[in-house]
Amino acid sequence: MDGQANIASMMREIGENAKRAASTLAIAPTDAKNRALREMAASLRRSTNHILSENAKDIRAGEEKGLSGAMLDRLLLSEERIDGIAKGLEAIAELTDPVGAVESAWDRPNGLKIERVRVPLGVIGVIYESRPNVTADAGGLCLKAGNAAILRGGSESYHSSHAIMESLSEGLIAAGLPEHAIQLVPSTDRACVGEMLRMTDYIDVIVPRGGKSLIQRVSDESKVPLFKHLEGICHTYVHAAADPKMARDIVVNAKMRRTGICGATENLLIDRTCASAILPDITAGLVDAGCEVRGDAESRALDPRIGEASETDWDTEYLDSIISVKVIDGVDDAVDFIRTHGSAHTEAIVTNDAEVAETFLNNVDSAIVMWNASTQFADGGEFGMGAEIGISTGKLHARGPVGVEQLTSMKYKVRGTGQTRP
Repeated sequence: MDGQANIASMMREIGENAKRAASTLAIAPTDAKNRALREMAASLRRSTNHILSENAKDIRAGEEKGLSGAMLDRLLLSEERIDGIAKGLEAIAELTDPVGAVESAWDRPNGLKIERVRVPLGVIGVIYESRPNVTADAGGLCLKAGNAAILRGGSESYHSSHAIMESLSEGLIAAGLPEHAIQLVPSTDRACVGEMLRMTDYIDVIVPRGGKSLIQRVSDESKVPLFKHLEGICHTYVHAAADPKMARDIVVNAKMRRTGICGATENLLIDRTCASAILPDITAGLVDAGCEVRGDAESRALDPRIGEASETDWDTEYLDSIISVKVIDGVDDAVDFIRTHGSAHTEAIVTNDAEVAETFLNNVDSAIVMWNASTQFADGGEFGMGAEIGISTGKLHARGPVGVEQLTSMKYKVRGTGQTRP
């Protein structure tokens, strides 16, 4: 049997195991799922030293491969970050179980009683790159929503993700749930991704999380439905009626709090009528925080610390300490610029003009639109949804943070008393 056949056989076995586990999870009691999540969190904390040791292997390999500082930050784990992952699982346990929730109910004139009820999607495949925390976030969310999960992490986080997976397995076993409810593909061979994209008999939906090349490949090749998590080319627009200090604080946070997350602002838009008064102070805040600022000719004329932006900069997800600045004319110009260069992820406006803010909120067609808040809040935990499996930039089924509710579908239960259709 050649290597490709071996991979196909391995993936088929993973799919069969997931399908069986999904049948059990679909009717698993909430208490059992919550216990598994809390046991996973406890195991993560107990295993902190082991996880850090495995993560160090990934970091060393990443440095040898020449990964960028931003990529290494996405990969890096610490005691604080591991505790954060554990807290994320505990937060999922505290969420209301969506499975079985009756969304609506009504009676028909013929006496039929109809309920629309939430049910699990089934088996969810998650394909992701360097962030090892996704292993726990995705596995925990799928479990709470009654779904089995097949996780395929990137080669960069191979050791870290497998160490985290050990704790997830311990939690499942402790709660008496199928160990195959969450499975991590045990190979870095890219052919595994190709197999997942064709596993229509086993996988109900795939969530890709990663860079543009991964998303493009998955979109082009997948035979399985997708929750698309495209680039995070996010914008912050500073309107003429913005409070200067608020604008500076929001922009610096939106760019520099964590540059490697999808909710980091990549393009700064600022009104021409306030640029000379506000932009130099914002630039100072960014430069002091270690950010390279690139801009159009008008912004460069206002501040010599701003370098030249190329046409490709407006369409670039840096995931690094770089931001591009564009001077514009009002909210309509901002909306047009975002429509042209954005990825429909997250955009923010800073203004004290409520009418302009509402125009922006209504007219910008992105998954998340904010007023006077940092784009770094684009996260399921910050929305009170617990950890999220990703930010869906598509428009079908789920959009924005994909949490436990978005990982379910609907079923109609119809109860009759012997009715037949005339």
